[in-house]
Amino acid sequence: MENSRTNNSIKNTIISIINYMVALLIGFVSRSVFIKTLGAEYNGIQGLLANILSMLSIAELGFGTAIGYHLYKPVAEENIGRIRTIIKYYKHVYHTVAIVVFIMGIIILPVIPMIVGEVSITENVRFLFLLYLLNTVFSYLVTYKRSLLYANQKNYITTAVGSVFTFLRNIIQIAILLLTKNFIFYIIIQIILTILENVVINIIVNSKYSYVKDLHDVEQMPNELKKDITTKVKGLLFHKLAGFIVLGTDNIIISMTKGLGVVAVGMYSNYNMIIAQVKSLFNTVIYSLTASVGNLLVEKDKLKSRNIYKSILLLNSWAFCFGSISIYCMIEPFVKIWIGGEYLLSKFVLITLVLNLYMQGMRSTSMIFSDAAGIFYENRFVPLIESTINLIASLVFVKIFGFAGVFLGTITSTMVLFLYSYPKYVYKLVLEGTYEEYFKLHIKHSLITLIICFITSYLSSFVMVPNVWLELILNGGLCLVVPNVIYLLFAIKMPEFQFYKEKIKYILKGKVK
Repeated sequence: MENSRTNNSIKNTIISIINYMVALLIGFVSRSVFIKTLGAEYNGIQGLLANILSMLSIAELGFGTAIGYHLYKPVAEENIGRIRTIIKYYKHVYHTVAIVVFIMGIIILPVIPMIVGEVSITENVRFLFLLYLLNTVFSYLVTYKRSLLYANQKNYITTAVGSVFTFLRNIIQIAILLLTKNFIFYIIIQIILTILENVVINIIVNSKYSYVKDLHDVEQMPNELKKDITTKVKGLLFHKLAGFIVLGTDNIIISMTKGLGVVAVGMYSNYNMIIAQVKSLFNTVIYSLTASVGNLLVEKDKLKSRNIYKSILLLNSWAFCFGSISIYCMIEPFVKIWIGGEYLLSKFVLITLVLNLYMQGMRSTSMIFSDAAGIFYENRFVPLIESTINLIASLVFVKIFGFAGVFLGTITSTMVLFLYSYPKYVYKLVLEGTYEEYFKLHIKHSLITLIICFITSYLSSFVMVPNVWLELILNGGLCLVVPNVIYLLFAIKMPEFQFYKEKIKYILKGKVK
């Protein structure tokens, strides 16, 4: 069991990194072509419409997470009958969600121009929103079988397929932009490739697990299972709603704030694309362990689970320390090379974005254990507190601090999770650890990160060269060496570092064998 988890985690990690590299390269080329052919206004509209659609995704209510949690046990026990029952239920739920999302989209369609504000584009913004809405709806219709791959720790398959289609989609969209400069054709290509990607995933799942190919004669979903899923969904509804308010309203607030508007949304979305790629890389690697943790928690060995938590937290903190300081030191010369110096944001905004990246990234370890343990209902009121603080703080701070105030609101609200929710509902409830141990762990990693950021940014301030390419290379070399060497010096004495030493030995032995 342990070796199987390790092998699948390694595969998930390797494929995730390859997928990241493909998405990173082609994504930056695609965004560069998009801005140069259509302009900053279209860039801002694209980001804003995506945010609005993330609001509609609340209709999913977290069924995917709740149902995925209930797949861990039947997959481990190879209970095919129960797996087929859950997958069919998943299909029914997601088809219902698709209908609800479409209806909600049609309801808010009349007010879309008010949210977008004054723009000079020729296309009808309602029609653009409708196209993006169809893309979301179609994805719900054919995505339900993915959960079986995740539960079997085979998410490297979906990642690999996603990587191929990301490459194809961006290549075709780049060609469309260069040949036609037509935003509508650009979105239509996205819709077609979204459908094809999910169809391919379904074909692969049907091939690997033929027992879910035909779901007509499955047994009824047990009432106790339905009841448990419903209970978890009730809790997840709060999480979904709060997740949108905390992470999905930034563009809307920026767009509707006097003096900022949709062009400011476009400038932020450029930075956010870079930050999201860094966050995606590390989170994909870390979240690829969720199914392994789910299987681990079934064993009910609390001491072992706490040790794994500490080991994942070490990886989590190290990764986002490196990623955050790299963004701070390298993003400005990169943006100058990529799309031009006129798209730079202020240093204050950059600092808040980097701090927000680190804090959002450090949620990953606790979220893995929370999702794997199915802690959705117990902490259902915490997201309401978090989202209320976020919305109020963002609206107040944007008046005081301007652009940066939106992200200061998010940073303020995130403290609710670290100071209350995670220690109580994850470390104490799931892992049966102590509050003291939890806070010592997180304070330790935070202090290490603070020391590393101070040293690296101080050394980076001496990199003053006239050539922007040379500045990027020198800062890149500095960020590659300094944070990782210092973190290694701190980590090598930690007991949880031994976990990775053992895994590396295991991998090397496997290669020799």
